Amino acid sequence: MRFKFAHAVSIAAAVAMASACGKKDEGGASTAASAASAVAVPAASAPAPAPASEATVVKIGHVAPLTGLQAHLGKDNENGARLALEEISAQGLTIDGHSIRLELDGQDDAADPRVGTEAAQKLVDDHVVAVIGHMNSGVSIPASKIYSDAGIAQISPSTTNPQYTKQGYKTTFRVVATDALQGPVLASYAMKTLHAKKVVVVDDASAYGRGLADEFVKSVQAGGVKVAAREATTEKSRDFKAILTKIRRIQPDVVMYGGMDVTGGPFAKEAAALGIKAKILAGDGVCTDKVAELAGDAVQNIVCSEAGLALSKMDKGADFEKKYEARFHSPVQIYAPFTYDAMYVIVDAMKRANSIEAPKVLAAIATTDYNGLTGHIAFDDKGDLKAGTITLYDFKDKKKDVLDVVKQ
Repeated sequence: MRFKFAHAVSIAAAVAMASACGKKDEGGASTAASAASAVAVPAASAPAPAPASEATVVKIGHVAPLTGLQAHLGKDNENGARLALEEISAQGLTIDGHSIRLELDGQDDAADPRVGTEAAQKLVDDHVVAVIGHMNSGVSIPASKIYSDAGIAQISPSTTNPQYTKQGYKTTFRVVATDALQGPVLASYAMKTLHAKKVVVVDDASAYGRGLADEFVKSVQAGGVKVAAREATTEKSRDFKAILTKIRRIQPDVVMYGGMDVTGGPFAKEAAALGIKAKILAGDGVCTDKVAELAGDAVQNIVCSEAGLALSKMDKGADFEKKYEARFHSPVQIYAPFTYDAMYVIVDAMKRANSIEAPKVLAAIATTDYNGLTGHIAFDDKGDLKAGTITLYDFKDKKKDVLDVVKQ
């Protein structure tokens, strides 16, 4: 896939003459007068920016669930990418001497692997220069082969399953830490802060939830903690009574839940209703503002992690939050800052490559050395961040509150 610059040339005087002389019976003197007016500009004026119609259109893909139970998170991701694109466009972008007009090619994967691969193929067919997405590990992993076959860079803002970058593809990147760090951080909190001796682990059977739970189990078992039970539910479950009744009998010190906020919130709420006192530890899928709405008062029993630096700890986090809320009239959920940075990473690569050709942009992304909103971004040979960060939170007054920041 190759992109070529459009060599559109604007010559207002020539257009005016053609309008006045070549269409005598379609406007007469008034047409000629309008044409003369169009070219009546001071000789010393600076050249105007190229009209949008003359700029080369470059599409950057974004894909996430925009419908379904996780749409609030997918839209948050898309908003972050859109905010960055609008900022870059307002500043003006020139590559190899040509004016560039960026377009966000947004696709909905519905958090479904089948829909996700179709969306990935659509982005390839649309000739995007790079892709930001997908949100879910279970969608990113199968979609990644499509981007690899097409030679298009894929930067995920939230895929944490380690397998994503272990497939040998040169096109996969992420701007968050992996569950190989997130799982052990949650496990360390269980062992060192909560002094857990017996835990129960529940996951939603997704690539993300199961993968995070696996990493947690490996770490607590290595620390001598007993995993008293391992249970699985689904991404759409709302009734956890059978699992929670079993957990109540076991009386663990900690329950680890691998899943998303749409199930994690109700899980915590039902656990509290059954009188389960154990702390519920969860990963970034649960670590949203919405989980407080879903869990109610039981949210105070949740400790969760985010696979990156907290917005409140980012140097320009407050400025971003203000811009985001002014533009979209809603609060940041979780990974909008990371899609924002992913967009800037792609444009930075275009500038360094001095090209809008996908293969050249891909090569430049691999050598990224960029200080973004979320921190320093540089990738290892697999496409993972060279230095990942995990933030731990609890909830105070139903709002996330930072407990600790762990850096790789």
